[in-house]
Amino acid sequence: MNTQTIPTAEPFLLPGNKTGILLIHGFTGTPKEMRWMGEYLHAQGYTCLGIRLAGHATDPEDMRRARYADWTASVEDGYRLLRGVTDRVYLAGLSMGGALSLLMSTRLDVAGVIAMSTPYQLPVDYSLWLLRLYALFVRDEPKSKHTPGESWFDKESYAAHVSYPQNPIRSGVELKLLLNEMQAALPEVRQPALLIHSKNDPSVPPEHMEKIYAGLINNRDKTKIWVTESGHVVTRDAARQQVFEAASNFIHRLEKS
Repeated sequence: MNTQTIPTAEPFLLPGNKTGILLIHGFTGTPKEMRWMGEYLHAQGYTCLGIRLAGHATDPEDMRRARYADWTASVEDGYRLLRGVTDRVYLAGLSMGGALSLLMSTRLDVAGVIAMSTPYQLPVDYSLWLLRLYALFVRDEPKSKHTPGESWFDKESYAAHVSYPQNPIRSGVELKLLLNEMQAALPEVRQPALLIHSKNDPSVPPEHMEKIYAGLINNRDKTKIWVTESGHVVTRDAARQQVFEAASNFIHRLEKS
């Protein structure tokens, strides 16, 4: 078993004031994809913690062993650590990290949620029994039918991006279970919520944000923001500055109220 974190993909803590931002990366991703966002928000004075979800940023075999409850536990651990040095915490997640942010906002005392490029369901929403059966015969599948990096607008950023090269099918089962939990929890998300999505996202179609927004039926403070100069990883691609500013404005507004 390889438990050595991939270089440049380590979790990070950037100490600041008494407002904490918990940054949560995506499926097969690493804390690195949240690092620039953490540095931007830290420059605004906030304390930022970028966590590593269980099974990520080491070896795909570690991810295959992880269950979705391990991922929710990773978020709770990060929250408890951050809450120990701050007065309030915001959750900010990318892709699966966005789903975890929405779900865990119903289980933890948070000040607000930022969910970016968040899936509502799997791209092809197979039934659980079929996915489990498929996982017995196929270990991995390609992340995209296109050339790797083709959907990125910032090619230099893609060249430095770190993630597992393929999607472990067994982990896809866990992702589906997590998304089912998130869907069920959406009516309970009452903290202010900011949803950000790229209209050019090839992995999670834009209508997923619409479905999540519609599911927040009891939320009185929910906002949608679209970007265009970006693929799926909006925190690393060309539109990242727009994403960071939107997140900062959202947090600043709530801190003033």
